[in-house]
Amino acid sequence: MNRPLLWMLGSIVVLGLLITTMAGVNFSSQTTSTDGQPPIVLYCAASNRAVMEAIRERYEDEYAREIQIQYGPSQTLLSSVDVSGAGDLFLPADDSYLKLAQQKGLIREILPIADMQVVVAVRRQDAENIQSLDDILSDSVKLVQASPETAAVGKLVQQTLQQSGQWDDVSAATVAYRATVTEVASDIVVGAADAGFVYDAVLHTYPDLVAVELPELKPAVSRVAVGVIDQSKQPTAALHFARYVSAKDRGLIQYDQQGFQTAGHDVWADVPELSVFAGSMLRPAIEDTIAAFEEREGVTVNRVYNGCGILVAQMQAGQHPDAYFACDQEFMNQVHDLFPQPVQVSQNELVILVQKGNPHNIASLKDLAREGLRVGIGHEKQCAMGWITQNTFREGGVQEEIMPNVTVQTPTGDMLVNQLQTGSLDAAVAYLSNAAGAGEFLDAIQITGIECSTAVQPWAVNKESSHPETASRLFQKICSTESQEIFAAEGFRWRLESDEIR
Repeated sequence: MNRPLLWMLGSIVVLGLLITTMAGVNFSSQTTSTDGQPPIVLYCAASNRAVMEAIRERYEDEYAREIQIQYGPSQTLLSSVDVSGAGDLFLPADDSYLKLAQQKGLIREILPIADMQVVVAVRRQDAENIQSLDDILSDSVKLVQASPETAAVGKLVQQTLQQSGQWDDVSAATVAYRATVTEVASDIVVGAADAGFVYDAVLHTYPDLVAVELPELKPAVSRVAVGVIDQSKQPTAALHFARYVSAKDRGLIQYDQQGFQTAGHDVWADVPELSVFAGSMLRPAIEDTIAAFEEREGVTVNRVYNGCGILVAQMQAGQHPDAYFACDQEFMNQVHDLFPQPVQVSQNELVILVQKGNPHNIASLKDLAREGLRVGIGHEKQCAMGWITQNTFREGGVQEEIMPNVTVQTPTGDMLVNQLQTGSLDAAVAYLSNAAGAGEFLDAIQITGIECSTAVQPWAVNKESSHPETASRLFQKICSTESQEIFAAEGFRWRLESDEIR
């Protein structure tokens, strides 16, 4: 059969699969579960069918919520998501399809699951004779593979062998292209082909086939993940099932048993509880975002806002939150054993806050040493603000002159703002963000020429967290465009690059 005819037949198969999938979506949208709740609709790659059926059965037994699954090639499923605007979850064979869907605005959250390695499948009795790429390219071997136009495994094989300069020879030796990886395996089982490119995990359900690992295909690894469809009308329910699928003590048990490569991930909880410690000055920048995350995910986030010195003392005494958002890198360094991989998210600068109109004509740090002024600062041991303030005083050479005028040292900047507004202080050294929302009462005077007057806020997830993936999704929400706008409105400057978000 010539190559153009092969591609034409492949396109006909793809069109048929797309029509079938679309019909299934329309049917799903009109049905409800036995308890009156609409079913959760999942678009799932054919390579994951066996494992997903086992997970679906257990989930439905445990939660009495119906899961409807449309199986097919990854590209066809992506087209269905794009065209229909329906469904709740998308699980392709490779996360490149999720990234593409995200770029199109079709997908919101992405939950990682497992890896699959591309291998060559052969019948057990033929394994001794087919051990290398040269063997596969022999005229006596009938080679089939999944279409690069529809299936993740086909696209990955093509990309990998193009990079090594071997794709043209493999393509020329291919006698047929199939729509899915399972069709490739079935061809080999019935003798319609001698060899084919498949995922190692797919062979778990084909006992008559064995895998031949080729060095040329070592880079061909698919990352399996599930994404929440942006137009889902039940995102909380969709996320509940997605967390179940990706939990190490639920769905990943099935993935492990069926030959997928898994690592890390969350412990299952019907309603996960995250514990987040954050410096008090960050509260106005993240509180609304955390509340929205709780509602969408159906989780509880127990947050503790306080001076970072106090938070560090609590952690050193044995309280270990899932995540920590520090006011400055110094206070993250003090708990580096718990949070070894922090990322710097934002920055905030110290300013001199005075009452509106600056009645005492304060223009610089030196002016805070004037006789009779009542000055408030952060407590050096209890908060990052106090620690940075003392460093700023020392670097500016004014510490000894200013400290006699300091009448208040607090663990948070908000307390200083309150005392300025009530008239019990004449000036305070606090963060610019502390003045946000108080512009009609206060003026902020910039501190110039002193580098250490800027605080950098790092975020990190506890290396021992039971819910690292949920914490990671919370961080992605904090890094969203909407959240960054809140940071800017609260006086912070964003500094995290998009490729550092994880």
